[in-house]
Order: sequence, then structure tokens, then C-alpha cells
Amino acid sequence: MALHDTLRRVTDRVIQRSADSRALYLRRLDAQKGQSPRRGALGCGNLAHGFAGCAADDKAALAGNRKSNIAIVSAYNDMLSAHQPFERFPAIIKKAAHEAGVVAQFAGGVPAMCDGVTQGRDGMELSLFSRDVIAQATAIALSHDMFDAALYLGICDKIVPGLLIGALSFGHLPAIFVPGGPMPSGLSNPEKARIRQLYAEGKATRDDLLEAESKSYHSPGTCTFYGTANSNQMLMEIMGLHLPGASFINPNTELRDALTVAATQRVAQLTEQSGNYMPIGRLVDERSIVNAIVGLLATGGSTNHTLHLVAVARAAGIRIDWQDFSDLSGAVPLLARVYPNGVSDVNHFHAAGGLQFLISTLLDAGLLHGDVATVADGTEQGTGLDAYRHEAWLKDGKAAWRPGTPHSADTTILRPAAEPFDPSGGIRLLTGNAGRAIIKVSAVKPQHRIVEAPAIVFDSQDDMLAAFKRGELERDFIAVIRFQGPAANGMPELHKLTPPLGVLQDKGFKVALVTDGRMSGASGKVPAAIHLTPEALKGGSLARIQTGDVVRLDGEAGTLDILVDAAEFAARPAAAPDLSANSWGTGRNLFGAMRAHVTGAEEGAHSFGEDFA
Repeated sequence: MALHDTLRRVTDRVIQRSADSRALYLRRLDAQKGQSPRRGALGCGNLAHGFAGCAADDKAALAGNRKSNIAIVSAYNDMLSAHQPFERFPAIIKKAAHEAGVVAQFAGGVPAMCDGVTQGRDGMELSLFSRDVIAQATAIALSHDMFDAALYLGICDKIVPGLLIGALSFGHLPAIFVPGGPMPSGLSNPEKARIRQLYAEGKATRDDLLEAESKSYHSPGTCTFYGTANSNQMLMEIMGLHLPGASFINPNTELRDALTVAATQRVAQLTEQSGNYMPIGRLVDERSIVNAIVGLLATGGSTNHTLHLVAVARAAGIRIDWQDFSDLSGAVPLLARVYPNGVSDVNHFHAAGGLQFLISTLLDAGLLHGDVATVADGTEQGTGLDAYRHEAWLKDGKAAWRPGTPHSADTTILRPAAEPFDPSGGIRLLTGNAGRAIIKVSAVKPQHRIVEAPAIVFDSQDDMLAAFKRGELERDFIAVIRFQGPAANGMPELHKLTPPLGVLQDKGFKVALVTDGRMSGASGKVPAAIHLTPEALKGGSLARIQTGDVVRLDGEAGTLDILVDAAEFAARPAAAPDLSANSWGTGRNLFGAMRAHVTGAEEGAHSFGEDFA
């Protein structure tokens, strides 16, 4: 199938825009490559330090430069359900490495915080910033010149983008990302949402709410809704950084372990010593970045990736912007309905045909670059993204691959490109005199996508929640939550606002949210213009908007306007954020050293990717 004209045009634009920065990145990659193995350039004292803790056989192999050495970089901790399964992975990987004739060392751990735990807390102000800390920690783990390839163990939110940015800083090393998989399905997502709204209305107790949440998030594994964590897994697969079919296999199963073994064996085949050298910095190119955007749009994925993908691309010397997302959104159909875009979870999505069906139908429609490099190139599954038409299964105790289903097993969850849920993508760009913002329309019913109403302005989500509890929001309005951008307080997610706004929408009021902060991968049924740029602290329009100003959010036309006389609006003094001690929480305080130096939302929000490009 010939490439869709829009896909070709956007890709050509990205290639042209990135010509100088990509060339510089690739020159640096080649300069990093050096001799093989890398540890061969180390002095004797350096090398002795590097393998002092190894078993005798591994010491001999590393000392004699006879075998490749695989770095393990892990986001394991046992508080995060998604990352708890990684506790077992290093032992599995080291055993598989020995069987493959190579060595594996645990190179380093990276921090992994949970947005689900920190919602509404000071720690949420560190969430987005943690991505860059993870990238730095990844680079530190790889900094010893001991390794010939790497396996990256991470799943959630800012963790996978951080690992990927760090991996691209050592882009001369081959790499495979190794997921842990989603937890089995628990309490249904509609029931969970219903009880959250009852609690917001005071009709359910905290015990009722905790019981429901505990039945939803009930075991090791990723949360099963289609938020940032599961969007991460989709992206790693559609970019060719996972083994085919690896994303949504439940943890602690025989197939999950077999895929971890297979990833180890495969990365050993990608080292320079193997003769099949494929460094991650060349694998991730302009076409694979465009494929990632297509996957995000086709599945109605997390809005957080309108930040992360910009930063990841820059780490590889590639420049994308929100206009690229917007143009592709006009051509890429919405093919998946997974909560909060529907009622089903990722286990149901996987059972319906999952990523193998999605990738296959997008390839057939000319909406993906099939001729990209992937970690599966040269295997029996084929070359490029054709390999990702195959699903993983267990054969004689080992991971094997077979063609995925040619038809969706449930068209209420997953559809072919010719019969989409919506002819355009699930994420759209809003522009107007308010600035530029992102909206996730895939979860918003068409009748709620256009709201014109007076603004009610708040400087924190807690202020809005207090007004809701006092009964002051029983009307049509657009909630404006400002001073939530990256320079102001680290751009926390404002997901706690979803239940009360949902209650008001269900009562028949026209409501929406406009903010320079974030929502989350779980952005729900209420229209939300998020990531508004410029942010209020940097001269954005939100600093001048006043309660009572009429705002029009049109998710269909892609516009966001403050309906106030332009001269009057420009003459208004800009409001300033509350910098009193009461507003200065732990998260904001720890973030303070970086606040003056961060980039804006449209540039990827605190990305230091330019340093790598």
C-alpha cells in the first residue's frame, strides 16, 4: 500500500526541519562508538573495578574481551504494581545471557514514581521533572564504557520516556525495552468511575471508594486502563523497540518470562560483535517517530506524549511539533476504544487482536512507515514493521511468533482502518487568542466537544474542589486553572478534577477545563484544553483572564478563544502566582532549582534533549 499523502508530507517536513540536528546527532553517535568491545579501551584498573563483583567465568570472559556485555537498567521498586514484577527479571536475564554466550550486568536503577499515588499531593509537582532525572540516571548507569548493548526495564508514565531519552544519549548501543505487562482485569472501569463520582457527590464513603479502587488496582502489573503507562507500551512496540507482541502479556506468566528470555537473546544478536549491529540511535529515526505519533492518535493515547515524544525526538536530533500531531490527526482514524475512551481495558484490547491487528490495518492503509528498522529485523517474522503483524505465543516452553488475527475479535473495542470509530485521531491541537493547547477528544462525546461559557478562574485545583464542595459550581462554566505550567510548579496532573466536573456534566451543565497544567493519560469525558502555552507565568493569556470572561472551546474546529475585546484584554495587568509559604509544598520547593530553566509545553517541558542532539 502506498503511503498516505499526509504521512509522507509530514515525514518529509520533519526530515527537512531536522536535517542539521539529526546529522550532528549521528556524527556524535559514530564518535561514541569507538572500538568494540567498549571495555577494550579501559585501563587495567578501570576494567578490574568493572568486573570485580562478577563470577569467575564472567570475569574471564570480560577480561579476555571474548563476549558481549549487556547492561540491565531497571526502574524496579515494589511500591509500583507495574514495576514490582521486575524484581525477578535480572536473574532471568543473566541466566538467558549465559545461555546466549554473553554476559549481563545490572548497570543501574532509575527512580520510578507513581502518578496514581501522588495525584493531588506535593509529589505530583515532581512527576514530569522526574522524566529528566530518569534520563540522567540512565546515562549515568551506562557511563562506564563496560557495555555493548542494553535492556531497559520500565513501564509507567515518565519512566519509559526518561529511559528512552537516556538510551538515546548512548545511541551507539543496541537496545531492547522489556515490559512487565498489565495486571489481570479487576473491577470494571465504568463501575470504578461511577463510585468515584458518587464519592465526589458525598453519596459514597471513603471506605466504599477505597474498596472499589483496591478491586481495580489489585495485583502486580500495569493499571489496565489506557493511560500513559499502556500508551508507553504501545509506542515502544510500534517504534520497533519491543519484541513483537510483548506489550500486553500479563506478568509472572510463562509467556512473559519467555519473552524476557527472548529479548535477552535478541539484544545479544544486535551487538557489533555479532555482525548484526543495530544501535538504537539509528533505529529511532524520523519515520519511527512519525509512526509513534500515528499510533498515539489511532489509539486515543495519553496526552502526556504530546510532551514526551517531542523530548524523545529531540534526544535523537529530530524536531517535531504540535502542528505535526495536528496534521496527522486529520488523516489518522481512531481505531481503539479502551477506557477512558471506552469501557474495556487493555486486556480486552489485546484479546480483540491488540497491537498486531492495529499495526497490520494501519500498514495496509498506508498510515505507517513499514520500512523502518526494528529490533526484530532479520528474524523469521520478517523485516520492518511487517514483523509486528505477528503475535507472541508459547511453544515448547519458549516464545514463538505466528501471524496475528486478520480480523478484530470485538469491533466495540478495535476496528479496521476502513471502519473507524472516528475518521480523525483522538488528540487535537487547539489554537486561538488564548494560546495553543491540546485536547483529547476520543473520550469526549461529540455533544460535549463545544463549550462556550463564562470562566471561573482558580490558581489551584484545591480551590476548585473547595468551590465544588460549597455548591458554587452548579452552572455552565469553564474552569480555568492557571499557574500549573512547567516553570510555575512543574506541570502537575490535575486528574482530581475529573470526578467533580463529570458530576456537573451529568447534571446537564456545560462544563470544560482550560489549564496550563496537565491532566493525564486518564483524561476523561469532560473537554479539557491542557498544556496551554505560553503558560501563565511566562506571559500567557491565563494570567489576564478574569472570572466572568466568556471562553469558547471548540474541539471540533480546533479553536480556543477568550471572547473579550482585544484592547481591553491587553491592557489588563497580569496576575501573579501565590508565593506564600502556604503554597510552597515539598514538590515545588525541590523543583525550584530548575524552574527558571525549563522549556515550555510545546517544546517538551523541561527537556534537556538539546544536550544530546
